[in-house]
Amino acid sequence: MDMAANLSGRQKAIAGLTVATALIHIVLGIMSGGMFMIIFLLNGIGYLALLAGLYFLPQFAAQRSMVRWALLAFTAVTFILYFAFNWPNVWNPMGLVDKAIELILIIFLWQEN
Repeated sequence: MDMAANLSGRQKAIAGLTVATALIHIVLGIMSGGMFMIIFLLNGIGYLALLAGLYFLPQFAAQRSMVRWALLAFTAVTFILYFAFNWPNVWNPMGLVDKAIELILIIFLWQEN
């Protein structure tokens, strides 16, 4: 059975936004070196793991609300740390696109029941 077929439109948007920001972080991790490579890769993997726990792993169905809050917090921390690590040079187009994705993701997660 296709688990994605059971998701609402907002849940599909949350899944798409999460995958998008995860892929951006994974690509940035592959392109960068040193410590930031590890941080970006782990961040991307963290997004995918939380998404799997939120909608695609039935073992977490009873904790879905807690996983949603964890994904929201993870996204918020990532959003804030971008500005902390890059201040005052925060105008990188890829970074701003990713922050827009994360901001919309935060809003959708906040609205989700």
